[in-house]
Amino acid sequence: MRFAYTLFLLLFLVACKEDYTPKPRGYYRIDFPEKSYKDLNRTFPYDFEIPEYARIEKDSRNRNEPYWINVAVPENKVEIHISYYELNSPKDDYKLLAELMEETRTLAYKHSIKADAIDERLFMNPTQKVYGTIYSIEGNAASPMQFFLTDSTRHFLRGAFYIREVPDIDSLSPVINFIEPDVIHMIETTSWK
Repeated sequence: MRFAYTLFLLLFLVACKEDYTPKPRGYYRIDFPEKSYKDLNRTFPYDFEIPEYARIEKDSRNRNEPYWINVAVPENKVEIHISYYELNSPKDDYKLLAELMEETRTLAYKHSIKADAIDERLFMNPTQKVYGTIYSIEGNAASPMQFFLTDSTRHFLRGAFYIREVPDIDSLSPVINFIEPDVIHMIETTSWK
């Protein structure tokens, strides 16, 4: 009996000598709120609807720009950077408008190093005089969506959707899929004052 006990103890110690096998890496479950929207209600030269679960923050990096804001969803580490440029005279600002449009395209295509694809879609809302381009960036890019909107004469609005987390499309795709319709809703409800 003593021999069996010693043999069992010896086998147990030898069997437990190896490193343990860790559980596979998992991702946190993300619970999303129900979608509902509210008006921006600010004294900006533009207006749009934002999600109820979002908040407006002043852009701390550009304090001299009164109409630059971030639409933040802190629960998901999401920020939608909004920058606004006023065009003074259509005659003189066509060059500025072309430069701003090209700059937006350049900023979107800077993500092409990590992106699998970049899809450009035109946006037109003639009743509100809002026209623009939406850049959907697929893959492990820092920004899954960027856009610009303009009336071609007085207003130019640029937006960029960022997630403040290491880009990993497998874990971030639920957040991207949840927030993208909100960004599209913002674009569709944009109007000028």
